[in-house]
Amino acid sequence: MQRSIVDGFLSIVTGKVLVLVVTTISTPILYRLLGPSKFGDYSFALSLFAVYMIVVSSGVSDGIRKFIAEDRPCENWEEHVFGFYFRLAVVLSLFGAGTLVLAARAGLAARYLGPDFTLYVYLLAGLVVAAQFRTFARRTLMGFGLERYSEPLRVLNKVANFAIGIPLVYVGHGVAGILGGLVVSSLLVALVGFGLVFRRLSLSSVRKRTPSSFPHRELLSFNTGSILLIFLLMSLYHADVLMLKLLVGSTKTGNYKAALKLAEFLWFVPIAIQTVFVHSTSELWSNERHDQISELATRATRYTFLITMVMVVGIASLADIAVPMYFGPEAVPAITPLLLLLPGSLGLALARPILAIGQGKGDLKFPTLATAGAASINFALNLLLIPRYGMHGAAVATSIGYSSMFGFHLWSARRIGFDPLTDARIGRTVLTALLAAGPIFYLPSVIGNDLVTLVVVPVVGGTLYLVAAFITRALGVVELLDVLASFPAPIGSSAERLKWHFDLFT
Repeated sequence: MQRSIVDGFLSIVTGKVLVLVVTTISTPILYRLLGPSKFGDYSFALSLFAVYMIVVSSGVSDGIRKFIAEDRPCENWEEHVFGFYFRLAVVLSLFGAGTLVLAARAGLAARYLGPDFTLYVYLLAGLVVAAQFRTFARRTLMGFGLERYSEPLRVLNKVANFAIGIPLVYVGHGVAGILGGLVVSSLLVALVGFGLVFRRLSLSSVRKRTPSSFPHRELLSFNTGSILLIFLLMSLYHADVLMLKLLVGSTKTGNYKAALKLAEFLWFVPIAIQTVFVHSTSELWSNERHDQISELATRATRYTFLITMVMVVGIASLADIAVPMYFGPEAVPAITPLLLLLPGSLGLALARPILAIGQGKGDLKFPTLATAGAASINFALNLLLIPRYGMHGAAVATSIGYSSMFGFHLWSARRIGFDPLTDARIGRTVLTALLAAGPIFYLPSVIGNDLVTLVVVPVVGGTLYLVAAFITRALGVVELLDVLASFPAPIGSSAERLKWHFDLFT
């Protein structure tokens, strides 16, 4: 089980790294082509879409991933779960797309958001259907433990989106061009994904009637609880962008979104852990393996804190150089919001694996209450601070909301029955960051050249941080080699040899 979790994690991390590379290249291109104002409109449209898709997709995609992974004494369990959720996905996506079309035809988008948004909403209606089945296919593969297929599909979606969308933006189609790219890429991924799914399942499972013994009520109950939980999570991620657009305008929204994009770099490892833990720990919960769950939780918390903390220090030290070089001189106003968002992004990173383990149990009461507490703080502070302080107020409010997620989900974890802080070594990790921070912040002033600084500081700073972690015992050498030994060759085999030599001489 441990190795299967590691394999799934490695597949997801590899996919996310590739997505991160594509996003890192494409985002500044898109920002420069659209300009801050249109980039703000695009960010607003995606935030609106993400919130809208909560009802359409979240319960379905989380449900298929959780329940299809379970081993239940029910004949053809996997086919029945797939068929049940597939039919639900069809109904919800058609209803969701139809509602958007009606809203656009009635002139609501133009009246409340501007004339350009009529076309955007039509495109979002197409995206509702395409994204529903793209996500459904990927989550089904993940439920089967086939992350080696689901994650390349994620990369394919990102590459196809920008390969189609950016040329359309370049020739003058603006926001509509990039949204059109999303529709086409999502359809492509859905087709490939279902092709892979139907190598595992019979096509007849789509229309096969579920037996009376099938736990319809349990699946629908999880679906409802999941929708509420995801709605609260999405409000954390998108309330600031939506309020900024409506209260302040597109240009500041665009610059604020640029800051968010950089702050979200902190999440790629925690998101990978969160993604694989939902279906992996679901099996552990069903077998009542509570000790293993607590061990996974505390290791995930410690490793997340170690990795994310060094990224916080690195981004903070390079913000003045990285932001204008990455997005262009128009993005200089994004520097301060970025710095304000970093503490909160760290807190949210720590909360993600804890939340995933709670989701894996299936009882969403305490995770939902915890997320509701953080979402309420986030919404109230954004409503209070944005009218007075604009995007700086949004950054402070969102950072506090993100940070509160960690505290609330610690409470949730203990109520559910596991403790993520048993061996988290929080104090040692903070000491590690303090020891490494001085040299990391000092290096840019010594180097002088911006491009060289962006290359040297991450490498030297990361090395200093790792040495400091060994000194403070926030991380053990043997422990690190054990983790690396789980990786595929040549990393795994090299770690095994190093561990053997280390054991020999200690």
